[in-house]
Amino acid sequence: MHSNRLNILLIKLRHHGDVLLTTPVARALKEKFPTSQIDLLVYEGTEPLVKNDPDFRHIWCWNRDLRGWRSPWNHLRVFFQLRKQKYDWVLHLSDQMQGALMAKLLARQGSIGIDYPRRRDIFWRSCFTYLVSLFASNTHHTVEQNLALLGPLGIDLVGKQACCRLEIVDEDRCVLQKYLQHHQIEKPYLVVHPAARWVFKCWEDNRFAEVIQHFARQGWPVILTSSPEKEEVALVDAILKKVTGPNIISLAGQLTLGQLAALIEGSRLFLGVDSVPMHMAAALKKDTVALFGPTKIKEWHPWQTRYRLIDARDYGSLLDPDAVNTGTRERYLKNIPVAPVIAAVEELLHS
Repeated sequence: MHSNRLNILLIKLRHHGDVLLTTPVARALKEKFPTSQIDLLVYEGTEPLVKNDPDFRHIWCWNRDLRGWRSPWNHLRVFFQLRKQKYDWVLHLSDQMQGALMAKLLARQGSIGIDYPRRRDIFWRSCFTYLVSLFASNTHHTVEQNLALLGPLGIDLVGKQACCRLEIVDEDRCVLQKYLQHHQIEKPYLVVHPAARWVFKCWEDNRFAEVIQHFARQGWPVILTSSPEKEEVALVDAILKKVTGPNIISLAGQLTLGQLAALIEGSRLFLGVDSVPMHMAAALKKDTVALFGPTKIKEWHPWQTRYRLIDARDYGSLLDPDAVNTGTRERYLKNIPVAPVIAAVEELLHS
């Protein structure tokens, strides 16, 4: 049924973290079919996390904004480029209809998708040769759900070791080293990433400040980071106003994703909320302390690294993850006190 020389397309049209969590799928395919060629279709802007992964031959990028004038032309151009690749198999790892249509039109041998309850219609079923079961909510990690799509290809890795891959190029390490030299950081440091795409995943500024101040006074250089988004940089600036001392440095908004990966790679420990840098730290096998609110923990916890997870549910009532309005300004991590966060960091630092 399957030869080793397969031409395979993976489709993951989601956010940065979701894209990073597809890398074990490519690794498993290359191990099973060493001469296979694997491409990945992602949204523009998410490709930096996987562009250096040697398991991928090519990363194709699709315009995320369906309303913009560029979108139809971008989608058509990419589609015709993909059609030229003559893919044997297409694996669609999420639930967008456009990805299902691409799977239907591009796969020559077969296509694999997920049997989402809300997609049980004739069109969705017609797009795939195989549909794999969707795990019950919050019972398996997202990586395991991704790997489940490999079952029809004779690969069963659910419940087994399957690590994410985040490749860092020397250029990013060199740029990062210049930042560290500029701030005179020579000893092991901690990375704190307090921001997230959605405010509801964030902790209180004053509590992050207490934790940062605690470890800075112990002599640890503490480096704060965020994306270049104005709101995230402002969040870090608000925390900086509540701390003092030469050991606290902000690189918020200053690093590319590759440079952030290099920073995390060189750190002793990563502290942050449920966001892509947390998944980056896990992929790089760094000790991680992760703060979670109304998120499905079993699906999104740090994968295959040593970590401590602080769950806001343990310190007060919290709404169901499916009931969250992602546009809310409320910070649902506010139940979490400072003491257990400090204790978790201390435990990982000294064990």
